[in-house]
Amino acid sequence: MAELTTPGVGEKQRERLKDEGTRQRYDLLERAESMSDVIALGRGDPDLPTPAHIIEAAQQAIAAGVDEVSDVAGIAELRRAIAEKLKRENGVAVDPASEVVVTTGGQEGLFLLVQAILQPGDEILVPDPRYTSYDVAIQMAGAKMVSIPTHERDGFDLDPDEVERRITPRSRVLLLITPGNPSAGTISPANIRRLAEIARKHDLIVISDEIYEKLLYDGTEHLSIGSLPGMAERTITLNGFSKTYCMTGWRVGYLAGPAAIMRRVRKLKELASCCAPVVSQWAGLAALNGPQDAVEEYRRIYEGRRRVMLDGLDRIGFTYGEPRGAFYIWVNASSVGMDSIDLTQKLLEEARVLIFPGTGFGDQWVDYMRVSYLAPEDELKEAMARLEVCLALDSGGRRDT
Repeated sequence: MAELTTPGVGEKQRERLKDEGTRQRYDLLERAESMSDVIALGRGDPDLPTPAHIIEAAQQAIAAGVDEVSDVAGIAELRRAIAEKLKRENGVAVDPASEVVVTTGGQEGLFLLVQAILQPGDEILVPDPRYTSYDVAIQMAGAKMVSIPTHERDGFDLDPDEVERRITPRSRVLLLITPGNPSAGTISPANIRRLAEIARKHDLIVISDEIYEKLLYDGTEHLSIGSLPGMAERTITLNGFSKTYCMTGWRVGYLAGPAAIMRRVRKLKELASCCAPVVSQWAGLAALNGPQDAVEEYRRIYEGRRRVMLDGLDRIGFTYGEPRGAFYIWVNASSVGMDSIDLTQKLLEEARVLIFPGTGFGDQWVDYMRVSYLAPEDELKEAMARLEVCLALDSGGRRDT
């Protein structure tokens, strides 16, 4: 199956689809809000509750009187806990005093980091598809994004050869996101090691976005590139609490890397938001230092939901990249003979299932759609049943499109 072509779609129509991608996403949301009985499979925020001990820690912080801002880089206790976590779980050694900055969520972290390390004219190598908040940050820094293609047949793993052949004298940064959003693909440890060699060879800074690191399936392994020889001095790890601990609304994340880069991040953060919410920082401390049972419990819940979704998609006849992490599936709409914009519109109108087209993650991804499984299993089963009926074969063996 061709991965970036839609059967029967001409060039003019493809251009229309690209231009309409962002607008279509908002149109779908607006339309869904006016409808009843819609099952939403487009969201990226966990639907499970923040663990009780984290909420309790926040309540205790409020009761104790959290009425002052913290150090711009975050409270010392949380920075120490982050450094200990990185050493213990990722093999990454950082100084909590000078090499960790607590941010107001991962979103702020990625924006501040891009502004801190990129100059106008610099090039940053970015896997495609990608989380497009990076696009805006890169554009505002005046830098150029160089897309690195990934493919369904490889589970959207990142091929080091594809990276190296796109390096130019202007290349400054390599972005790694594993597990990935929207692809749910992971970069294999073997490829991480090769990418480390390439970064050292070409003197590249590496941003390692590991926000989904705890959500892995089928024995998939996570390797932090910052733990490899010669990489600590050139790697910034981006992570947070939103996905692992279901703390999206708490707005607390972190960056960890070389002190010189963290100094620039601190200066920018002081201008942008002073410090992350102090109550949320104490909650983050409880997340790292408290019981970890919920992390595995939630991963198992997602794993069960993932199986429901994959079984349903297989029955319908969709293809997809193997979703080894996160809580998404990057589904090939063209495998049932439609582009993602037309298909997502049909599924909302006729099946009351909300899914976003892939053009929200790169204009060329008109053939793909991101399906999330952030809903209870019974809702997911119902959604798959609705899709199956909506896309049923007619009496002549053709899909009813």
